[in-house]
Amino acid sequence: MMLIGRTTSEKVQFLIDTEINPGVAEHGGFVRVLDVQGDTVYLKLGGGCQGCGAADFTLRQGIESIIKRAVPEIHHIIDVTDHSAGTNPYYRRPGQ
Repeated sequence: MMLIGRTTSEKVQFLIDTEINPGVAEHGGFVRVLDVQGDTVYLKLGGGCQGCGAADFTLRQGIESIIKRAVPEIHHIIDVTDHSAGTNPYYRRPGQ
């Protein structure tokens, strides 16, 4: 991975661009880095990820683990997405 010599924000953005977004794009979604403050990353999920019933699983088991493993100075990943506004998630919640 090409993370040496980059700022924390650049490292996170590199991971989003090269490892995370290609995977979530397969389900019609995308992830944006809104901010990196200290040991915290603020993300917004969009497309098929917004409102998806599996978004929390994707965030905790996929996105968070990738970022924390590669950028150990990051301790918190905050999803600021308004998932109730999602209109076209790839995975539908039961009853929708």
